[in-house]
Amino acid sequence: MIKNYIKTTFRTLTKNKGFTAINVLGLALGLATCLLIVFYVFDELGYDRYNVNANRIYRVDEAIRFGGNSNTFAVVPPILAATMKADFPEIEQVARFRTRGGNLVKKGNQDIKEDAMVYADPTIFNVFTLPMINGNQADALKEPHSVVINERTAQKYFNTTNAVGRTLTFNDTALYKVTGVIKNIPKQSHFDFDFFISMSTLPESRESVWFSSNFNTYILLRPGADYKALNSKMPTFFRTHAGPQLQSIVHVTYDQFLQSGNYFKFNITPLTAIHLHSNMIAELGGNGNIQYVYIFSAIAIFILLIACVNFMNLSTARSSNRAREVGVRKVLGSPRKYLIFQFLTESIIVTLISAIIAVVAAWLLLPAFNQLANKEPSHLK
Repeated sequence: MIKNYIKTTFRTLTKNKGFTAINVLGLALGLATCLLIVFYVFDELGYDRYNVNANRIYRVDEAIRFGGNSNTFAVVPPILAATMKADFPEIEQVARFRTRGGNLVKKGNQDIKEDAMVYADPTIFNVFTLPMINGNQADALKEPHSVVINERTAQKYFNTTNAVGRTLTFNDTALYKVTGVIKNIPKQSHFDFDFFISMSTLPESRESVWFSSNFNTYILLRPGADYKALNSKMPTFFRTHAGPQLQSIVHVTYDQFLQSGNYFKFNITPLTAIHLHSNMIAELGGNGNIQYVYIFSAIAIFILLIACVNFMNLSTARSSNRAREVGVRKVLGSPRKYLIFQFLTESIIVTLISAIIAVVAAWLLLPAFNQLANKEPSHLK
């Protein structure tokens, strides 16, 4: 019986080639467009989720209002990380990044300008998922003038990923020992560096001032810890540790500082919210915007609805031409349910053909869409 339905369906579709082509291609175009938008949306929503502990990682940010001006920063003082870890038992680990621009790296007789450089604590390997393919994570960034590079950079300078123990020369003078090679950071990350320089190389990292903010600081909470509860403790934390320094700078008490409409506070942002919800000063990379995700999601649903309505309208418009066929089938004794199955079979087959064409079209259009959406080819695949 099913074989007969399929045979009749293909006979009907080939008999009306023009109608079939319009119906199939119209639905396929809508599905392909919707599919490409879905790729984009899922890509945006997937940032930083490659980290095994992504749901326990948070960044500490800074918000300031003083003298009528207010700003938010993705950086905090160097002393904050160690102080928070000592004060809050719910924090399992902390890690800091400090960007100071690039350096010239010597390769043979050539000096190559490298901008993707950052100073980092050795604990970054305990917080983020940065698999090391050569070297030991436990002590890779402990010593001053040590550097961890990714496999792309190792191949670039040494033609091998077995680069531990080799030396890189920065700016013709500074020698840095390669102590680890990690896998390339996934493109769906809010930071992407090729060189991780040991934080101990940087004297600034050991300063105890509370009002010099240059360090992107991340915390890893223990399982079950509530970051909102921790966030609620930050005002008291700031008053206790930074209040005395603030008073010596502005020459008023902390309460007077607040009463005048000013504030200086730390906030905690989930790692998975940074790409779409954070647009602060001193971000580690260019972020997206959740509004675009909402807009494109609505467009995808709208296009899909239009494609479906168009498909139903064309099928309904053609139903009058099928009246004679239905009448003949009824006269010959065909039950009503068989007629329903026949029309459902036709719709399902047309939909399947359209879906196959849509998938192929989306795959062929993906490189152009990646370029239009400013995505890497490996980003959406």
